[in-house]
Amino acid sequence: MAHRGVRSLRRPLGSTGLHVAPLGLGGGPLGDLGLADADAARVIDAALDAGVDLIDTAPSYGASEDRLGRALRGRRDQVVLVTKGGYGVPGVPDWSPAVIARGVDQALARLATDYLDVFLLHSCDRARLAAGDLLEPLVVARAAGKVRAIGYAGDGDALAWAVRCPELDVVECSVNLVDQRALADAIPTAVAAGKGVLAKRGLAGAPWLPPPADRDDLQRYRQRWLAMYASDAPTPAEAEALAVRFAAFAPGVAAALLGTRRAASITSAAAHVRQGPLDAPTVAALRARFAAHDDGWHGVV
Repeated sequence: MAHRGVRSLRRPLGSTGLHVAPLGLGGGPLGDLGLADADAARVIDAALDAGVDLIDTAPSYGASEDRLGRALRGRRDQVVLVTKGGYGVPGVPDWSPAVIARGVDQALARLATDYLDVFLLHSCDRARLAAGDLLEPLVVARAAGKVRAIGYAGDGDALAWAVRCPELDVVECSVNLVDQRALADAIPTAVAAGKGVLAKRGLAGAPWLPPPADRDDLQRYRQRWLAMYASDAPTPAEAEALAVRFAAFAPGVAAALLGTRRAASITSAAAHVRQGPLDAPTVAALRARFAAHDDGWHGVV
């Protein structure tokens, strides 16, 4: 595309040397086996066509890594590829140094690539992080060129530890209209330390719509939304535009992730991002609305 879509708005991912567009593709829904391979490929194609150049995945996302490995053949250099680990390697205990080292190799094989741009510890607790032994295999993988940057994905106390850990290059945490806690402390601390920040759950699962009954995380987001917008909620279309632009241009955020099963959704989100940041009064009002209703609303992992 002549305008290169959101890629024209690229910014640094901290001090990693990587640059990314404000909108990234979350790979969770791509792993759903109820989604046909061809439909997953269409979402990836739509993202690349829109200028999205960061894709985030994990071994717990079903077939996501395998599908991405196939879909990105011949165009691996067009994306910053992020995956995670700490679990899910047959015959190796979860949250051990061995599972980190082997998890990197497993991801390289599944994603059919010679290197990973970012590898993140996936939501382990603070005590396990602070023990320190999980960092060594990450540092070794980075030194060997298997991984370009290392970090942590999660929220709460573990995130507070990770943003202050000098060995880590990147953090990924929840940032959206109903999950703003990280904007006050964790993200400014990360940015001051030169870390790149990725915002997960950018749309909060669209809490302006009723969520599936089996998704406790989205049920919590729905309750927050109803508290914040008891009488003056924006329309779904307005809410989507606000949510995308709020997360993608939140202070300190390099890229906001949108997970979707529909090619049209990533195309629509990219169109919102191309409109640029929300104006300052709108952002201030959104921040104030969250603060006014915040009742111990910590980041949702």
